[in-house]
Amino acid sequence: MANLKEIRNRISSVSSTMQITSAMKMVSAAKLKKAQDAITAMRPYADKLTELLQSLSATLDADSGSKFSTQREVKKVLIVAITSNRGLAGAFNSNILKEVNRLVSKTYANLDVSYVTIGKKANDAFKKTNKIIANESAIFDDLTFDNVAVIAQMLMDKFVAGEFDKIEIVYNKFKNAATQEVMVEQFLPIVPAESNANVNLDYIFEPSKIEIVEQLIPKSLKTQLYKGIRDSFASEHGARMTAMHKATDNAKELRDQLKLTYNKARQAAITNEILEIVGGAEALNN
Repeated sequence: MANLKEIRNRISSVSSTMQITSAMKMVSAAKLKKAQDAITAMRPYADKLTELLQSLSATLDADSGSKFSTQREVKKVLIVAITSNRGLAGAFNSNILKEVNRLVSKTYANLDVSYVTIGKKANDAFKKTNKIIANESAIFDDLTFDNVAVIAQMLMDKFVAGEFDKIEIVYNKFKNAATQEVMVEQFLPIVPAESNANVNLDYIFEPSKIEIVEQLIPKSLKTQLYKGIRDSFASEHGARMTAMHKATDNAKELRDQLKLTYNKARQAAITNEILEIVGGAEALNN
């Protein structure tokens, strides 16, 4: 019967785990709806702002380029790694860490690479390198544009000061609850428009085109970073909801298997007891 007791304990443990994963799934589903609505509403604005900025920049002379578009020989690279503060989200965080390690080992091999970590998982992964210049994991406690703008301004200041020649953002782009795509976006210097052949800017600019661009660039960069963090935030809840859904299904399957094993073992034990009783009765009769 000791074996039966062990199986009962395992069934109880698996059932408790299933309740926890089911509750986490429901919590993530509720948070996902809000996060998904936020990033869906923001994307058209962010994309249009980037398109407008590139269109204006494409018509400027090379000598009037912004300080944020200065192309320098790449020697020092800053990678902004966006993960989550918590785990239990499947491959959500590991995909980001793998991509960052790939960039460091292949794309930026033999270069001086530093990190800005947004999310405790990224900070835990890279803190041993002593290359983290800032840990902004607390941003998820109050994720607003103003708070993200402070981080973006810090990145812009470091690029303008020449501390880094290139800044990249690595994050998960939200597609749906089950699918996230790892994105690597160049934050600075600004990526020039590929072609201005189809750009139609028959407008009158006031005060001037250059001044408008100079005002749009910081806002566009802040919006780009905010969109990346918002994308990652929605992706996190989608990944966690999917992971907890699978964990709940697996726990249910394991519980059913344990119940079947328990019933078989219990039936075998009862059968043995009956056989012992019958055998004893026959021995007395003889």
